[in-house]
Amino acid sequence: MKNIFVGNLSYGATEDNIRSLFEQYGTVERVSIITDRDTGQPRGFGFVEMTNDAEADRAISALNGTALAGRDLNVNEARPKADRNSGGRSGGGYGRKRW
Repeated sequence: MKNIFVGNLSYGATEDNIRSLFEQYGTVERVSIITDRDTGQPRGFGFVEMTNDAEADRAISALNGTALAGRDLNVNEARPKADRNSGGRSGGGYGRKRW
């Protein structure tokens, strides 16, 4: 299974639009468009999971830079989410002593 990042999406893009685009290259397991947690509005990117790695690689090669709803897509293999707690800092206080 390969997870694919799809960026520069039109705010009018739907999961069905993206699914039909990627299904031309193979089996699509899941499509998710990321939305803002406060407003519910699309954030302009999403993810596609494809079951076959070779089909996913073909889709990435074929669709990267192609236009969908007037916008050129940015399509590549998704990288793992970065750990938000990295950086060695703890809590607030900006490193100052309280007293």
